[in-house]
Amino acid sequence: MRWLDRSLIRLCAKFASYRKDEPSSFRLTPEFTLFPQFLFNLRRSKFLQNFNSSPDEQTFYRHILLRESTSNSSIMIQPTLMSYSLRPGPPAPVMLDASSVKVDTILLLDAFFHVIVFHGETIAAWKDQGYQHQDEHINFRNLLEAPQNDAQIIMNARFPVPRYIVCDQYKSEARFLLSMLNPSITHHSNDATGGQAIFTDDVSLRVFMEHLMKLSVQS
Repeated sequence: MRWLDRSLIRLCAKFASYRKDEPSSFRLTPEFTLFPQFLFNLRRSKFLQNFNSSPDEQTFYRHILLRESTSNSSIMIQPTLMSYSLRPGPPAPVMLDASSVKVDTILLLDAFFHVIVFHGETIAAWKDQGYQHQDEHINFRNLLEAPQNDAQIIMNARFPVPRYIVCDQYKSEARFLLSMLNPSITHHSNDATGGQAIFTDDVSLRVFMEHLMKLSVQS
């Protein structure tokens, strides 16, 4: 982890444009803009975090990482997140961030080893009330089915078959999705509107970038 941090600082110090000792002047070229975010997710991934994983699991994850394609390896490190809603239009990709959790949307997370369908609080309440079984709510039924169908397509094309999890906001299994999101909103935040607070002491991407910029521009 320390080697990764030092390498990222050296890279940014070499390729970014900035004035010495002025973090606010730090700018990365378009080719490197997303690279720190990618390494931020790598630092939080199963490949570097040993918590709640046995040595056998760690070996398995790293073995799969080395044998898979670049595209699949990227998904392992930085999962993809799609948002489904009743608004017109196809599902849209959203940021891997706590602010992407909405009460009236469904999220589909593809983390390679896990495929998660996450229902927002309002969607979960409507589902529990059985709206999807009523003919006048066919759009809601289609909304529930769309991410499940897309998840099935992902799993049919992948080996080893990922673990499939369907969960609702504020229920216990929601932790599988929340643990992979950038904790931009936490229990320390004053305002959690527009997302869901994540109860963690991990630093957010914003704090990570602030420290990176400060260390990169040091004389």
